[in-house]
Amino acid sequence: MKNIIFIAPHGTGKGTQCTNLMNKYNFNHLSTGDLIRNAIKKQDSFAKNLEETINSGQLVSDEIVLEMIKNYLKENKSEQGIIFDGYPRNLNQAKSLDKLLESLNQKIDIVYYLDITKEEAFKRTMGRLICPNCNKSYNKYYDDLKPKNEGVCDNCGTKLESRTDDTKEAFDKLFDIFLEDTYPILDYYENKNILFKIDASKNQEDIFKEIEKVI
Repeated sequence: MKNIIFIAPHGTGKGTQCTNLMNKYNFNHLSTGDLIRNAIKKQDSFAKNLEETINSGQLVSDEIVLEMIKNYLKENKSEQGIIFDGYPRNLNQAKSLDKLLESLNQKIDIVYYLDITKEEAFKRTMGRLICPNCNKSYNKYYDDLKPKNEGVCDNCGTKLESRTDDTKEAFDKLFDIFLEDTYPILDYYENKNILFKIDASKNQEDIFKEIEKVI
């Protein structure tokens, strides 16, 4: 079993790469973004507070995210391993995750850092399209990421949607937070000799080939 972390700013296509690994190697996919969006759908007072936080470009607190992850790990078991997508985002979260996994006799085995410029990340973020039914992601600005039929999911035929949090204001704030909070995580995992840097400016197929070399 291998537990994997993807560290990347918005717009690197990490969701696509997580899906590729999940489909080919049967990993469980733990996306903190999905956990939060599913919680928001409940439309209770907690959900409304989460939605206001996300739409303002702020990050959900460490304590809330960690509690969601604990619940996920209790409900989902995987012999192959888990892909952590969107977590950890800072050094405190990285250390908290290590402690949580240690209590379960597990550890992080591979950390992928998808490196990209802010300009390229912005273009990819603004072009993102998501299938609300099967969660497959696309991008209207890149030929290798466009759906076969404009605006329609290749898998299930559902009409594609843009994410409500994909705005310039939210992107700028989240990218700046990433630069400030996430870089210390790279040193943390590099010192553990489990960090692998991937050039995310390449096309999705080439990126996945680089990822597979590590696996």
